[in-house]
Amino acid sequence: MPIGCVIVRDGEIVGEGANEVATQTDPTAHAEIVAIRRACASVGVDLRGATLYSTLQPCGMCSMASIWSHVSRIVYGAERHQVHSMYFEDRHLETMDFIRDAFRDDMSFTGGVLPEDTVALYYKPGDDVPPEEQGNL
Repeated sequence: MPIGCVIVRDGEIVGEGANEVATQTDPTAHAEIVAIRRACASVGVDLRGATLYSTLQPCGMCSMASIWSHVSRIVYGAERHQVHSMYFEDRHLETMDFIRDAFRDDMSFTGGVLPEDTVALYYKPGDDVPPEEQGNL
């Protein structure tokens, strides 16, 4: 899946990643998790002051990892309602609620950045996804 993520702190990229679920045979190797792991290896486990940029709205797992690693800000492109449901594990749970309810007043998020560019990377709602590209259905 064409999902990418970078984490920036003080104007420097401290972690970056792409979806590696298939290549690592690891269902937790989402782009955001890969980037968080690399950022933590680079600067430590506390990512306060860092911004996580993702091409797609983070899923529940990635949202929780952002909370636990103390990322200060999340910025993402395509929003879940703009893409096929296979990109999200729960069709009825709004993952951004995790962030709103995290009891952290130092974390913010901005979604829908460059929507035409980011949405173009993904299958749309209702698209007939080829079997070899289906995931999470």
